[in-house]
Amino acid sequence: MSDAPAPASKDFIRELIAEDVAAQRNDAWVVTRFPPEPNGYLHIGHAKSICLNFGIALENAPKSRCHLRFDDTNPVKEDIEYVQSIQEDVKWLGFDWGQHLYYASDYFEKLYGFAVQLIEKGLAYVDDQTLEQVRAHRGSLTAPGTPSPFRDRSAQENLDLFNRMRAGEFKEGERILRAKIDMASPNMNMRDPVIYRILHAHHHRTGDAWCIYPMYDYAHPLSDALEGITHSLCTLEFEHHRPLYEWLINNVDGLPGHPYQREFARLNLTYTVMSKRKLLELVKTDLVSGWDDPRMPTISGIRRRGYTPAAVRNFCETIGLTKFPSLTELALLEHCVREDLNKHAQRVYGVLRPLKVVLTNYPEGPGEQIELVNNPENPADGTRLVPLTRELYIDAEDFMEHPSADFHRLVPGGEVRLKYAFCITCHEVVKDPEGRIIALHCTYDDATRRGAKPVGRPKVKGTIHWVSAPHALDVQVRLYDKLFTEPQPDEAAGAEGNYTQFLNPASLETLTAKLEPSVATAQPGSHFQFERVGYFFTDPKDSQPGHPVFNRTVALKDGFSKAK
Repeated sequence: MSDAPAPASKDFIRELIAEDVAAQRNDAWVVTRFPPEPNGYLHIGHAKSICLNFGIALENAPKSRCHLRFDDTNPVKEDIEYVQSIQEDVKWLGFDWGQHLYYASDYFEKLYGFAVQLIEKGLAYVDDQTLEQVRAHRGSLTAPGTPSPFRDRSAQENLDLFNRMRAGEFKEGERILRAKIDMASPNMNMRDPVIYRILHAHHHRTGDAWCIYPMYDYAHPLSDALEGITHSLCTLEFEHHRPLYEWLINNVDGLPGHPYQREFARLNLTYTVMSKRKLLELVKTDLVSGWDDPRMPTISGIRRRGYTPAAVRNFCETIGLTKFPSLTELALLEHCVREDLNKHAQRVYGVLRPLKVVLTNYPEGPGEQIELVNNPENPADGTRLVPLTRELYIDAEDFMEHPSADFHRLVPGGEVRLKYAFCITCHEVVKDPEGRIIALHCTYDDATRRGAKPVGRPKVKGTIHWVSAPHALDVQVRLYDKLFTEPQPDEAAGAEGNYTQFLNPASLETLTAKLEPSVATAQPGSHFQFERVGYFFTDPKDSQPGHPVFNRTVALKDGFSKAK
């Protein structure tokens, strides 16, 4: 992995694994897995799990590895598009599964055989009830469930029915296979859970070879065991599924491995939703432009917005692992992005809302070239020449005709410094017939070049950026903001509410900005800091040679670091 982060600090998961290694459990091997379901694009919450599982494997090398396994047990919701996107996301984060790419569908025949084994042991039975009837008879947290009237079928009858289910004799929902455990268990997941259902659906890998498919809770632990996984690391919502995980591992004979499951708190991030179902809804209803919309918390979305793999890995390292649910501020993620981009992004001048400035005492003609540093954090990035002419653009927000007391930029009769150039003074405000400001007439002071401070002159408080008007490029810039107006849109909506009512109408603003000419050759997928404005990324999908399109990755101001 390139530019990998420093080894992670110890947490309860790593301490547990260290104890296993010291005790020579599994001959001191550490085998983890990242097991996504290919039913949607991954989001930033999955990045936490990816960094954990692959990171632990890297930390315990050489007797370690991490598998990428697609739990493709529901062909109705799965697609090869999701499989490909997930692989791209994991690689973008900097991790590699090597030869260890697997699918639950690789094990369909073995999983079927394990189900037959459970039936023969009297630990599974075919139920003629519908899934709705099963749910209705599960009972409650205070009342036991009602046993199925088909629970005591003979093993021979169950084997015959299960074989006929596989042969396609029954319709969807007509029969299911359930584990025979305990209908009075305080854990609802142990009340004879469904382990196989009938689905007459085409599978993206096995085609039409199967019409019965294992449930996730059945396929997952047995796939772990078949692959020799030692540590199955899951988020907290699977904590109550652990007894079923262990029951299956303990009751199926002939498994080559004996993994165990441990849980950690999932990532919850402010101003977003982390449900694949809801993210799919946003895409399907065109509330966003797609899975890779830069406002989305998907890994493809943040990649297109300009987040870096190093920043995401550092974020996951910073938030660490806990056993308890918590809410992480979006500002922390943005802080990690700024910290990384500050080291690598080339500086350029860009004016988002241009206002023309005419330097009336500056010579007409081609002007001059100002040498600017590309990145003060990295002298090896060198310098560039930026044209300076009589006519310039400044940002309209850097001028105020009737200023407030705390406004320290350009005002009528006031003086500011053009960054890396000289000081200018505004003498005239030019307006159109409707009274809109269209230009400023100013003079420059040659004695103040490159930060010089003439003796006897008051200190100039404001410094603003600029772009030469004759050389400026008109470039499309997209300003992205939070996707939602509420920190916790799900909670704000309530159980019966609609979280989409809190979508931020100002989450995207598209401008035609004026940029310095050096960006004309910017390649898609390049990072820049527009000085005094923010960090921007040339859109890898919409940028064309000579015509870059810029996405704002994050604003320049970092409120999180100041609050620490």
